[in-house]
Amino acid sequence: MKNAITWFDIPTTDFERAHKFYETILGAKMRVDDSMGQRLGYFPMDPKGDVGGDLVPPGEFNKPSRVGSRVYLSVESIDDVLGRVVKAGGKIAQAKYSIGKPGFIAIIEDTEGNSVGLHSI
Repeated sequence: MKNAITWFDIPTTDFERAHKFYETILGAKMRVDDSMGQRLGYFPMDPKGDVGGDLVPPGEFNKPSRVGSRVYLSVESIDDVLGRVVKAGGKIAQAKYSIGKPGFIAIIEDTEGNSVGLHSI
């Protein structure tokens, strides 16, 4: 097994709000399209990479939550992203801290109430 993770979904209650939030904090455009009868917003990903993810509308198996599994987004600078989180409508749940040789992490709460991790080297 090359990677334990191949795809992730981050659920939304207000897709447009969540889409704007993530584009703002990441400083990157997300591709949006209608697929499989729903509006999806795709996080930037390396076309040759093995891992990707998207924003999805709420559904029976997609409900925003602060508890449960947590996705960590890889970012160049946690400080830069954290500097945009509150202005974009989110919250900083755990400030940046070192995890040793693998780098740094922080935890945010997005506009939908999801707990999302940030990771940088």
